[in-house]
Amino acid sequence: MTSRILGDTLFPTMVVGSLPRPQWVRELIEDRKTGRLAREDADRLLDSAIPSAIRMQERAGLDFVSDGEWRRESYVKVFAEAVGGFQADLIGGDTSQFSNLRYPAVVSRLASERPIALDEARFLKANTGARVIVAVPSPYTIGRRMWSAGHSTPAYPSREEFMEACVPIIRREIQGLVELGVEAVQLDDPWLALLVDPDYRQREGITDLDHEIELSVRCANEAVEEIEGVLLSVHLCHAHFNRRHLTRGSYDPIIEALGRMNVHRFAMELSTPDAGGIEVLRRFPKDKVLGLGVIDHTDRHVETPEEVKDRVERAMEFVPKERITLNPDCGFSPSSSNPMDFDEAYLKLTAMCRGAQLLRENHGG
Repeated sequence: MTSRILGDTLFPTMVVGSLPRPQWVRELIEDRKTGRLAREDADRLLDSAIPSAIRMQERAGLDFVSDGEWRRESYVKVFAEAVGGFQADLIGGDTSQFSNLRYPAVVSRLASERPIALDEARFLKANTGARVIVAVPSPYTIGRRMWSAGHSTPAYPSREEFMEACVPIIRREIQGLVELGVEAVQLDDPWLALLVDPDYRQREGITDLDHEIELSVRCANEAVEEIEGVLLSVHLCHAHFNRRHLTRGSYDPIIEALGRMNVHRFAMELSTPDAGGIEVLRRFPKDKVLGLGVIDHTDRHVETPEEVKDRVERAMEFVPKERITLNPDCGFSPSSSNPMDFDEAYLKLTAMCRGAQLLRENHGG
């Protein structure tokens, strides 16, 4: 199935999802959130803006494109925008550099109100001939990010119960994306990767690492149960805002668990030094595809195609070329308020695609 979707060409290139938004789009999303602009009016304006994000990716040379996630306030808040039961801005940021970010908390039982990503995907498919990738948040990350003991226990007494309630909603959304003809679906699960940082675990009061890892694995497997006909990915990263990561550390504590997730591919942040080095790929599951992070989105330096090529060839010491796809470490702007540069993202994506071409010339395919 993976070869059918990825094709015969080696080193296919993908985005993780989000792209930097122009200032007017960021303001539009904020106006929609506060009610100053009706959702229908916002959608009409975004319908005219999003094709430029698609054209940028096509021009850069990507094999799989997204809509830039320009309709979303954030990769995880998109769930709360589509599902009833949340109250906005009840949960604060985790550290000083993230303190300006606030998140919804679940305060009543969940009730689906509209699609999470299906309408976005339908518009994307209508506006490109390329293969597409669409991301939805994982139940584990939704639970870690938007459940609060102070606000959520009347609705869901435990975080785990809330995660379980998210699973069927995510599964239905993925099935709808498959029926629409989306080629690749990505579960965003950065909160699994954050577990590798002992300081994060201490801040969050996490004392049983194995329990948390297994909870993430179980939620992912339940969300993709009986899903067929699509490339299923999980994205792992250390979360970022304004070019700084929330955590740091090697994937060593979670790498074995990846083999127990019933997905095809893992898009992993590996270019940044905060990810702890590429040697962890010695233990990468033998039956999975690696989405190798070859672009450090937090670094203003624009990689050269040769640097991309070198990073991939280093990874090829551990993972065969037939099981490597290329992507940036993360989405460039998982939060609409993240102050990233659109032109910089274009140059980095272009370098990634040109690096992939160098690799094909040197290694076949």
